[in-house]
Amino acid sequence: MEISCVVVESPDEKTEISEEKSPQKCIFDWKKTLRRKVPIITWIHEYNIKSFLHDLLAGFTVALTEIPQSMAYASIAGLPLQYGLYSSFMGGFVYAIFGSCRAINMGSTSLMALLIQSHVAEIGIGASTFMSFIGGIIILLLGLVNLGFVIEFFSYPVMAGFTSAAALTIASSQIKNFLGIEGQANEFLESWESMSKKIGETNKWDALLGTISLIILFFLKEISVFGNTGTSRDSSKISILAKRSIFFLSVAKNAIIVIMGMATAYILEQKGLNCLHLTGHVEGGFPQFEVPPPFNDSFQNFVETIKEFGVSLVFIPLVAILETIAVAKVFSRGKTLDASQEMIALGIANLLGSFADSMPVTGSFTRTAVNNASGAKTNIAAVFTGLTILMALKFLTSTFYYIPKATLAAVIMCAMFYLFDFDAFAVFWKNNRLDLIPFLVTLLSSLFISLEYGILIGIATNLTFVLYSTARPRLNLEVLKLPGHQNEIFLIKPSSTIFFPAADHLRNAILKSKEDALIVFNGECIHSMDITVAKVRLVVKKHTNGTKSDRFLQSISDLATKLETKNQRILFLNFKPSIRAICTGINKKLADKFKIGELEDIIQGE
Repeated sequence: MEISCVVVESPDEKTEISEEKSPQKCIFDWKKTLRRKVPIITWIHEYNIKSFLHDLLAGFTVALTEIPQSMAYASIAGLPLQYGLYSSFMGGFVYAIFGSCRAINMGSTSLMALLIQSHVAEIGIGASTFMSFIGGIIILLLGLVNLGFVIEFFSYPVMAGFTSAAALTIASSQIKNFLGIEGQANEFLESWESMSKKIGETNKWDALLGTISLIILFFLKEISVFGNTGTSRDSSKISILAKRSIFFLSVAKNAIIVIMGMATAYILEQKGLNCLHLTGHVEGGFPQFEVPPPFNDSFQNFVETIKEFGVSLVFIPLVAILETIAVAKVFSRGKTLDASQEMIALGIANLLGSFADSMPVTGSFTRTAVNNASGAKTNIAAVFTGLTILMALKFLTSTFYYIPKATLAAVIMCAMFYLFDFDAFAVFWKNNRLDLIPFLVTLLSSLFISLEYGILIGIATNLTFVLYSTARPRLNLEVLKLPGHQNEIFLIKPSSTIFFPAADHLRNAILKSKEDALIVFNGECIHSMDITVAKVRLVVKKHTNGTKSDRFLQSISDLATKLETKNQRILFLNFKPSIRAICTGINKKLADKFKIGELEDIIQGE
């Protein structure tokens, strides 16, 4: 006997397993599974010199963006600047092997830095690598068991509110560095309160350099549209060169502004003017590969660290997943995205990165866009980015001493301006104004309570709307008069499947009918029904000796019987066989109440 076996791995894909002629036996196709779990196997044999050159250029270009960005994000997290660089190479090496989307850049992001900032301040530097390790394990396990659906609880209104709040919080935390004010405030309200108290201590040189840097960054960002217009056969060499130059200036704007700031600080120092706040010494060399703390310490410290992270222990990995999947969807080029495989790659990147002092990493939209625009052909581009960053760690860290804090603050504030979702207000107002509620709830609670609880409150608010629509499904109610039928026909037609929270709503709709009307319940749009709805509780208020007694009719059978005693009938029209089976399973006498066909024909036939 031949047996053909198909194993469904996810809703979007299935892995066929070869036929086996031996009885009652299926063979697992490990080769296909290996190709799916290690995607580099499927294309590395086709890699050529042309792809190599494209990837080399793209990888180097992305590194020019990532080096200053990663150091800026390390400062957000409260870490030494070199930790940003430590977080920027392992993700690329891992994603080249396990990633399924060619352009993704995986590394530190402003959001991840902000989420671990409070824990770094409380526990110390080891908190970032600990979160990377634990988060990597959680993400990897979720990917292996195909639990990518958990990110579907993060709706667009909630995420727009969350990312906008994060952008405002991060930008606010950089005001002190931008103006040269001393202080440790990192929360939204604390930052503005600290600034209002210390505004008189502003360092005019820091403020001037920060302002000039910010203006140049915005200018270089906005002129990028002139470098992305493409070229035609009729374009002159000068035109092509100009567009490519504009493109390079735009994608390398962070590196350019940091180099300008370093040069300014160095020149001023040589003239004896130490008027700028500098980042200071940045430790060079490769990170020490070791077991992340507190695994190299006592078990008690491990438990205390777990308690300190609290809800963030799960929340941070989920946000990392969400960022990566969102970026991968944009740059998947219409191909089917394997979300579980992206989670596996992300989990391994965080897990291995924790042994190299990496903070939690995720997909970066900005750097992925640069990678894609720079002509990356394969995931190997991420390897070249990582190698460039390792070279910077080895040979360039001594020059980072002269990076002004105001310049890094300008880099961060410019990035946060574009992270804030300005379009959300217009989109929600134009399309669905109710979405403004979860958006604003998430935004305000994230700003004034905390990011972790803000997004949880936003999700709860959004789910309230979902539950309300479940409990109050749309019911189309019509009162009909058909030839040959003396009484009115009260037609109830739900527009979607009814679940148990809607049972009372359905009951109230039925009670609106006249006592002599024929009730027709059209179920052609109902695809499933649970027992609670099938046993719909109809409360009939009956007057006995001047008092009211409530009687609960526990099933459709009781409902039909009671309505007939009041000279009313009920018909169930065009219900699917599976739903009829549920109802008749409760009471077989209901079988003649279910009809299929046109209402006029059924009425005339009776």
